[in-house]
Amino acid sequence: MKGDGMHPHQAAHREQIADGCYAWVQPDGGWGLSNAGLVVGNESSLLVDTLFDLSLTELMLEDFGPLLAEAPIQVVVNTHANGDHWFGNQLLPRAEIVASVAAALEMRRVGPAQLRQLLTSAAPTGPFVRDIFGNFDFDAIDPRYPTRTFTGDLVLEVGGVEVHLIEVGPAHTDGDVIVYVPSARTVFTGDIVFNEGTPIMWAGPVSGWLAALETIAMLDIDTVVPGHGPVAGPQCLEPARRYLERVHAVATAGYNAGRTAISAAREIAEGEPALFRNPPESERLIANVHAIYGELDQDYQVPNPPQLFGCMAELLEA
Repeated sequence: MKGDGMHPHQAAHREQIADGCYAWVQPDGGWGLSNAGLVVGNESSLLVDTLFDLSLTELMLEDFGPLLAEAPIQVVVNTHANGDHWFGNQLLPRAEIVASVAAALEMRRVGPAQLRQLLTSAAPTGPFVRDIFGNFDFDAIDPRYPTRTFTGDLVLEVGGVEVHLIEVGPAHTDGDVIVYVPSARTVFTGDIVFNEGTPIMWAGPVSGWLAALETIAMLDIDTVVPGHGPVAGPQCLEPARRYLERVHAVATAGYNAGRTAISAAREIAEGEPALFRNPPESERLIANVHAIYGELDQDYQVPNPPQLFGCMAELLEA
């Protein structure tokens, strides 16, 4: 989403996946435009993720309203610690908030206050962050953190519907969780899947992310609700796997050749533009290269998130 003066309400909509199972989809799935989900049971419901600001979350809850009249949301699952998947938690003050232990810790490190600071940063970070996040409103967000945490797997029953929470991080972030609804043959992946977009590795390792994709592939599913992008079938896992395997290979080659991360990223994008330069949010490549360099060398200083936004801005200027 670019800072064009329009609020990112456009085209957000509900999709019914199965009886009692819904996705909330925010086209075009770019920066901050995440998806969410709703599982409606008998007299209670479970929400998978809230959204990046309060007005976006309010719009979603208003649309879900008729479904919740006799089955209010009692549980919210935050799939990970990026703000576009939990900053709306405060609008559900009575619900139990569930996340992995690692995600809950990360939420306390990076919240709306840090986003507000980023928006006022000097160049190159500030202008880039204002371009991608300037249409979201973080001012009124009062962080509501998880009230229940877990490690590994957790099975919940919500209104008679069994919901499986499976920790698959660290991958995209430290504490990624997928939400599997067997009766609907549906998985909500959080940001393990960016369908028709570019993955970004805030944590890694690549092997962990590939293992997370394999975990999803082993589930009995017809439908994948990605963290960003359109709802799809299991075939959407293959482009994600292909990107991660290839970026690991070419970044490793760059590291072994002694190139800096930015030099390697520029060369990678130039050499394979269809995979690394042309897709949406392709600037995330530099964050992924830094993460892979960190995997290869335990002494390598991976830039922190504010610095990584600056690196992305620099790559776009190339």
